[in-house]
Amino acid sequence: MDELNKKYYKIKDVAEILNVSPSTLRYWETEFPECKPRRSNTNIRYYKPEDIETLKIIQYLLKVKGLKLTAAKEQLRTNRSNISNRVKIIDSLTETRNTLEGMLKALTKRR
Repeated sequence: MDELNKKYYKIKDVAEILNVSPSTLRYWETEFPECKPRRSNTNIRYYKPEDIETLKIIQYLLKVKGLKLTAAKEQLRTNRSNISNRVKIIDSLTETRNTLEGMLKALTKRR
């Protein structure tokens, strides 16, 4: 995954980064108190990179591990650092796999 190098991201950008719908992000905001993006005077959500990291953890717990909301909330509350490390490792491995697949495609084209 690309580095999060901007100071703030809009909901559409975050939805694309996480590959979920904006309505899913809005729902997670209502369910997880850890996820509260900054809002402008016109009520536009602005997510900091830390907010996106929290959303990645929530996505991992709900979509990858398949936990129910209550179990995901409990895990986020009690075991956040362990889960955060796990999500970072998975992101790193996914990025490495994508790089290797790109290299393999390039080599295959050269033959």
